[in-house]
Amino acid sequence: GELLLRLDARGHDRFVQAGEFIARYTGGEANVAVSLAQWGLQAFAVSKAPNHEIGQACINYLRRYGVNTDWVVRGGQRLGIVYVEAGASQRPSKVIYDRGHSSFREIEPQEFDWDAILAGKDWLHFTGTAPALGENVLGVLQDALRTARRLGVVVSFDSNYRSTLWSAEEARGVLPGLMQYVDLFAGTSHDAEMLFDITG
Repeated sequence: GELLLRLDARGHDRFVQAGEFIARYTGGEANVAVSLAQWGLQAFAVSKAPNHEIGQACINYLRRYGVNTDWVVRGGQRLGIVYVEAGASQRPSKVIYDRGHSSFREIEPQEFDWDAILAGKDWLHFTGTAPALGENVLGVLQDALRTARRLGVVVSFDSNYRSTLWSAEEARGVLPGLMQYVDLFAGTSHDAEMLFDITG
């Protein structure tokens, strides 16, 4: 999945008030990998990060929590960014994404040897933000899913629908075709109905 630079406004500052931001690194799949590593399981991140100091800082951040980054390809110009404004009282939190032209969006199938990546692995996890990022990412993901099925690797999918990345109609045109490879679906009843027409 995509690795992101997360910039949080301090305290409960609004974006328009913020004079400084706290930097961390995140990503839907990366967060799962960190959790698994904290529980003592071997976890690998598979992604692409720029080959400069910000990309290295992101990789170092994952390594700090015990995530193996051997399969993070280096290249491209930038990490995607997510800006976060913490809510207060009745005011909800707010998120702004800046993910255009990120290293991850520019991945190519030949950059990932899925037979090697998945050899000896038990589980492959992805979220709905990955296929939302364009044809390049979708093509790489499809290669991963086909290889996982052939090697008998369990696949889980967290729908993690983000209307800021694609419309429900666009998601409905892509996600059902991936479900033939998925063993475990995680999502809300709203996601199941909106994306897959599953009710009840």
